[in-house]
Amino acid sequence: MEPGNGTGISGFLLLGFSEESELQSFTFGPFLSMYLITVLANLLIILIVSSDSHLHTPMYFFLSNLSFVDICFTSTAIPKMLVNIQMQSKVITYGSCITQPYIFVIFSGLDIYLLAVMAYDRFVAICHPLYYMVSMNHQLCGILLLVSWITSVLHSFLQTSMVLQLSLCTHMEIPHFFCELNQMIQLACSDAFLNNMVMYFIDMMLCGGPLAGIIYSYFKIVCSICGISSAQGKYKAFSTCASHLSVVSLFFCISLGVYFSSAASQRSHSSAIASVMYTLVTPMLNPFIYSLRNKEIKGALKRFFGMASTKGPVILGQKKCPGLQDSKPQSQNCASLITLQK
Repeated sequence: MEPGNGTGISGFLLLGFSEESELQSFTFGPFLSMYLITVLANLLIILIVSSDSHLHTPMYFFLSNLSFVDICFTSTAIPKMLVNIQMQSKVITYGSCITQPYIFVIFSGLDIYLLAVMAYDRFVAICHPLYYMVSMNHQLCGILLLVSWITSVLHSFLQTSMVLQLSLCTHMEIPHFFCELNQMIQLACSDAFLNNMVMYFIDMMLCGGPLAGIIYSYFKIVCSICGISSAQGKYKAFSTCASHLSVVSLFFCISLGVYFSSAASQRSHSSAIASVMYTLVTPMLNPFIYSLRNKEIKGALKRFFGMASTKGPVILGQKKCPGLQDSKPQSQNCASLITLQK
């Protein structure tokens, strides 16, 4: 694939956070640790949801998909950045620099759409609890997930196609740690005003819709919770959506806010530093928010990690009670007898 001006550009230079190699090397350890925590924590959420039958509900079905999307989202840019820092190389090929933002926009869009779908799920669960199992059936969940994927892929295709129409100059330095679409537009020799307007319009249409849906869903949820008479009922209803509301606040109020506020400094390294918030910090914090503030997730974690420890006393009990037959209930009684004797 060749750029629009036909000059046969072979690659770009990713300047990263700073032009000083010593400073970039200092960031390798922290970023590698954050990336590994992000991947492992989200993988654990996927494993817990898939292995525990108590979590086979629409809410946790979308949560496991959100964890998968977060892994892919952060893996689009961070591994290449770590390799460049370790190898002290700033080069990225033209094909990789086009593919990277294409995949990045897909998963960033999926993040937004899944958060909107999860808000709708909480809306049905709290405002229409009697119809929840009928409304949020497996077929509807699959359709919502499929529509989110199709919309994200089309959104990314439109965004990337607009960049491919530009004529790129010979100055191929990108003051960023990955090929972001806004940064690539700054390299264009031709007028990019129309491209910027079309891209912002697409973003407002495809990202503003889910945001409006989230706001409307939580408006109805708050109204429904206020109508509950008992304080315990209000707390129980609010606790079912507290984790999701925290993730939504983190993603929109912090990540997107930092992203759009850094748009004015396109040619400075401050944009790259700000982008860490929504490419690494947010995906890393999401599983901790859901696990620390969700009783069902914490219960599933205890059951998952407690499986191995519960097998030991039973085996020991069988050895210390030779008079009992080898059966599971009797071996449990034996273990209890040993505990009482101690």
